[in-house]
Amino acid sequence: MVSEKTFKIDINDKACKRCGICIAFCPRKVFSSENGKPVVVNLDACTKCKLCELRCPDYAIVVGGKEDE
Repeated sequence: MVSEKTFKIDINDKACKRCGICIAFCPRKVFSSENGKPVVVNLDACTKCKLCELRCPDYAIVVGGKEDE
């Protein structure tokens, strides 16, 4: 199935301290952990609630893209 999402979730690897807050607060289980690093595994489930972005203490996550324009 092809994703209809026109936005993306960017994770800044240099800023991310791998605390897992984004994973814990995501109500739709969009993220998973790979060797402690959060990765987007289910973008289709994302509703752009931006809890991951808002809760990230290091501002390492940005949810955005064409739907915001």
